[in-house]
Amino acid sequence: MEGLLTPQRQLTLPFMLLLGIAYVVPGLVGHDPWKPNEAYSFGMIYHIWGGGDWVVPMLAGEPFMEKPPLFYISAAYVAALFSSWLPLHDAARLTSGIYAAATLVLVGLSARATWGEGRGLVAATAFLGCFGLLIDSHQMYTDIALLAGFALSFYGLVLGRTRPAWGGLALGTGVGIGFMSKGLIAPGVMGCVAVSLPALFGAWRSRDYLRCLAVALLAAMPWLTLWPYALYQRSPELFMQWFWINNFGRYFGFAHLGAESDPWFYTRTLPWFTWPALPLALWSAWRLGPEGLKQPALQLPVLTLIVMVAILGASASAGTQYALPVLVPLSVLAAGAANLLPQRVAATVDWLCRVAFGLLALALWWGWMEMMFQGHPPEWSLLARHLPMDFEPKFQGFAFAVAAALTLAWVLLLPRLREWEIRPLLSWTAGLTLVWGLVSTLWLPWLDAAKSYRGVFASMQRALPKDHGCLASQSLGEHERAMLEYVTGIISVRREVQPDARCDFILLQGRAGDRVELPSGWQLVWKGNRSGDNNERFSLFARKSDAGVDGPRQETRVARAGLGRDR
Repeated sequence: MEGLLTPQRQLTLPFMLLLGIAYVVPGLVGHDPWKPNEAYSFGMIYHIWGGGDWVVPMLAGEPFMEKPPLFYISAAYVAALFSSWLPLHDAARLTSGIYAAATLVLVGLSARATWGEGRGLVAATAFLGCFGLLIDSHQMYTDIALLAGFALSFYGLVLGRTRPAWGGLALGTGVGIGFMSKGLIAPGVMGCVAVSLPALFGAWRSRDYLRCLAVALLAAMPWLTLWPYALYQRSPELFMQWFWINNFGRYFGFAHLGAESDPWFYTRTLPWFTWPALPLALWSAWRLGPEGLKQPALQLPVLTLIVMVAILGASASAGTQYALPVLVPLSVLAAGAANLLPQRVAATVDWLCRVAFGLLALALWWGWMEMMFQGHPPEWSLLARHLPMDFEPKFQGFAFAVAAALTLAWVLLLPRLREWEIRPLLSWTAGLTLVWGLVSTLWLPWLDAAKSYRGVFASMQRALPKDHGCLASQSLGEHERAMLEYVTGIISVRREVQPDARCDFILLQGRAGDRVELPSGWQLVWKGNRSGDNNERFSLFARKSDAGVDGPRQETRVARAGLGRDR
């Protein structure tokens, strides 16, 4: 494997540290919790931060047993630590950056132990370049903690044959973190991998590896038992709801939870989701040939990849974020021959990356300048379908300075790319980091105006009298209930749970074009929607007998400007 290195310039740790910071940090702060995953996750973080216990995750006053509470607990503590300097939701989102940074380090350590000196930084570059990681690593939800757990347990298996004690500790702890993040998927996947290795390959049938598994079992037991035991003691019904319905029921489909899968979902998703790690991993495998793949160090990532894809494909529920753990073994494999692409291919890919990302960066700067000089968003038809065109942009000096620094760094890097041994991969990852940084600084306020619930719920609250009493809700989703509590402090009484509850106001969620029908005796006092959402609609009704309502107040598009942030 030493022969895979070339005399060309290799990555250095300081350079990789700067690239990692430029990738991970932008996008973590500066916007409200967004649907589809952040809003409900923050609802449970908000509950724990406000003094709620950690045993039963609560969403807007109700138990929400979809996942174990590790991410919510850690985010609540991080939020408490940084909420003096940042809005609470931004402080909580820093937790995702911490998990993402830990995963990046673990991927690098795994590749270094697999391929040798210098390969860890290459694997980290391939990992950062993956399309699928870009959005999810900056979002506030449990899959990023699950990814860190997978990366730690994978690293434990890498060390399992040579350093069994440390490998077992890492394997067991990683499985425990994955379990406490999202349930049985981490123990299931890594358990299959750990058992299959000695069953299929003789090199893994050793006392050291057996010792590694024994240590792993001991290390994992506290993670696997303490919270489930505490939950069962609190409520056997909630325990079964989590254990049976949200694990087995979701996976096998009888609970009808989550987005339904189809036979070709991951076939369509993985090629773009894992780019460029997948083609580089295939290239590494082809370069090594059958003999190279017989080496124990490479049997692990190949088998892990096969097991992960098989388990994902068999699930009745599918989602792009479920494929995040696949990026770990793929990035490790990609590091093997990322520097051995044919010179003509390397030069072509490098040139295409420069042109494509350069044009994207130019478009982002151009659109931002139009906003600044014209006082309104650029009237590009593609954007007008998804973003509010009545947004009022404001100059933000810090965001501009970060965007300018990222752009300058990328421009200075371009002439030196030919010196690097992994020129095409570095060109891709650096260009992707630049574009993400520009979107997360220059364009973030506009995106937030489209995706935030702050404006619509603050507007609804103004339509309520101060002594409105309880507020009922119907068809109000889990994301919306969480944000309603955060923005207004109101926990709605769901008619789906308490149909006999008598409240003087009711909030209905529906879609554009739906007919809203309530029994006689109710009158519409407000309606609204998020500025960037043309399908979702909210309607507030009051009983006609209430004297404190001054007729209908209707707002079909609610601007976010001028509203304060909760801290």
